[in-house]
Order: sequence, then structure tokens, then C-alpha cells
Amino acid sequence: MHPKVVRTAGLVLLGLTTLACANSGAGTPPQIEAAPPSPGDPVRSDDCVAVPIEQRAAQVLVVGVPGATISSDPMVDEILDVGVGGVFVTSPNVESSAQIGQFVSDLRALAGRPIVIVSGEESGRVSAFRDIIGSTAPARTLASTRSPEEVQALAEKVGSDLAALGFDLDLAPVVDLDGGPSDGIIGDRSFSADVDVASRYGLAWARGLAAGGVAPTAKHFPGHGRVLEDSHLELPVVDAPLDELRETDLVPFAELIDAGVPVVMLDHIAYTSLDPDLPASLSPRAYQLLREMGFEGVAITDSVGMGAVNLLWSFPESAVMAVAAGADAVLTTDGSQARGMRDALVEAVRSGQLPEDRLDEAAARMVALAGGDPEAFACQAVELPRLVP
Repeated sequence: MHPKVVRTAGLVLLGLTTLACANSGAGTPPQIEAAPPSPGDPVRSDDCVAVPIEQRAAQVLVVGVPGATISSDPMVDEILDVGVGGVFVTSPNVESSAQIGQFVSDLRALAGRPIVIVSGEESGRVSAFRDIIGSTAPARTLASTRSPEEVQALAEKVGSDLAALGFDLDLAPVVDLDGGPSDGIIGDRSFSADVDVASRYGLAWARGLAAGGVAPTAKHFPGHGRVLEDSHLELPVVDAPLDELRETDLVPFAELIDAGVPVVMLDHIAYTSLDPDLPASLSPRAYQLLREMGFEGVAITDSVGMGAVNLLWSFPESAVMAVAAGADAVLTTDGSQARGMRDALVEAVRSGQLPEDRLDEAAARMVALAGGDPEAFACQAVELPRLVP
């Protein structure tokens, strides 16, 4: 079954695709030691010896895990044994402050390597931790009632609370332009439909998170606010010309990229000015546009378990397509898919479908985000952008 493809006019309407909620842990993870390549790996042209290709492939995966304790489900051991680069902590993992802190600590100990612990904490209705760190007003309300300085201070408190629980990366802020109904797919998760307001408040939230100790993420590139349809269920299509996007939807992303945001999330919407048949998350042209804007950090997909992707392509297929297109991290809440996704990436490299250098670039960025040594891991020196609070 294929999802319905829905075309949307160029007006800034309402939002789309929510990303799964998660959160992550802190602490200084151990460095990854370089290891000899697996038998049959391509011979590298330099003198560097990367870790086995299976480890490099797994490093680009950010997945959810079941349960609220490490021992509650054997699937947790299986997922970490695959070697994933990140764990996305969501509402089913959360019971209390002490519990989630222990959960994150146990994840790191069981992984035994640098790993990125990820949350999806926004403000307002998208929150897995409101009962632990408190609730905040929706982004739209904050932008209409608080100054950027006040919003930055509020975000710093959120970032500090997440960092104290052990998280490294938060999948926020939403910098989509949306002035439609508050309960829309994006709705009041957006600071404003006004380019300047969305840019100033999005940057304030990102700086606050960084000051609090977690890396922020600008989402959903190249802009989610023009559609009413839910990409959890279907693949929406935006017909706006690229020049129009550059003057509107892309402006807040440009502001955060210029400021040094380390992570950008790509959405599951097709843009006719980029690629009418592929969501941005799987489109080489979308990643090219992102890099042309000067972004040198980690490009992560929205969850590939959403209908806009998963009703058209399997988890392994979408993992290969995303990394080949330019993604550095592939997100899914379904950790049971991790081994199949990793194995598909390995096979894609060995068959020539996915250039090994592209996989290594992605793995190196993820290792750098986790605090590891990208040169020892993937034979690539990487320095991620850093947003100064």
C-alpha cells in the first residue's frame, strides 16, 4: 500500500510531521579504539585503518528502545549489540527523574562506547518529560508573550534539566513558519509565521539549550509549515518555487546555521522545486541545498517509521537511501529494525550502491557528536559547528 500523495500550494499554512519524542544522557563516554577491518572490506587508499564496516554502518543509526529499565526487554541488549550511534528516549521509557537518570546511565554502560542520547523535548504539547522538568508554554505563546532573552533563559533551564538527566542532544527547536490552527501538525509548535519572529525566537531557544548543556537541532528542514496533511500517514508535496522558499521557510534555518547549530533535521515532505517524488529526508537535492547554505554539522532524518516514508520504502531501504542522499543519521523509534538497517548499509557499500566515503563521513560526524574520535573510527577528521550561547 502506498500513502496518498497530497500537493499543497505555496502559502504558509499549517505544519506537518511531528518527530518522535526522545531524550538522552550525559557523562564522558570512552573513546573508540581503532580495529582491523572485517574480511572482505574494500582496501582503503590511505594508511588509516578504520573500525569494521559494520560498526561504521551502525554508527549512523539513532533508534528507540523498549521499556523503562535496561533489563525490562532483551531487545535493548540486541539494539546496543548492533552498535547504534544514538538512542532516542521517548515517553514509554520515562517514569521518574531517578529512573530516567539510571536508564540513561545504564544505556551508556551497556554500550561501552561513545553514544548520543537523544530527546525530542520541545515546548508545549511535545514533551516526554513535563512531569520531571516541568511544562512550558507552546512556542507560539512564548513568542507572543516573552522577549527573546526570556525565552533563551527558559530554554537554558530546559537544557540544564535535560543535561542533568544525561541527555546530549535535543531535537528542538521547531523553526518552521506556521500561523495556522494551534492544534495542527506543526501549529503552535512554531514560534510564528513571520520570518523574523521565527528566526529570533528559534535562535534564542537553540542558544538556551546549548547554554544548558545539550546540543540543539533546527527542524524540520526545508520547512514544514506549508502543509495541512500528516506525514505520519501520507507524503505531502509542496509546490512553492525554490526562490520563494529561500525568502521564507529557509530563512530561520539560515540564521541558525550561521550561528553554528550542530544538527539539522530533514522532514518527510516532497518539494517540487527539489524533488517531486522523494521526501526531503531521502532527496540528494535537499541535502545539497542544506550544505550549500553552509551547514557542516549532522543532518538527521525525521523518523523513517512515519508513513510518508515507511509505506513506500522499508526500513533498510530508507536507511540506504537517506545516507546515500546525504544524511549523517537515520532516526527511527523502532529499535528492532536496527540490525536490518545496519546490514543493508553494509551490503550497499560492498555492492557499490553506497560510496564508502559517504558512509564514513556520516559515521565520523556522529562519532564527533558523541564525543569520540572520528579519525580513529572512520579515518575522517571532523569538526562540528558549535553554537555559542
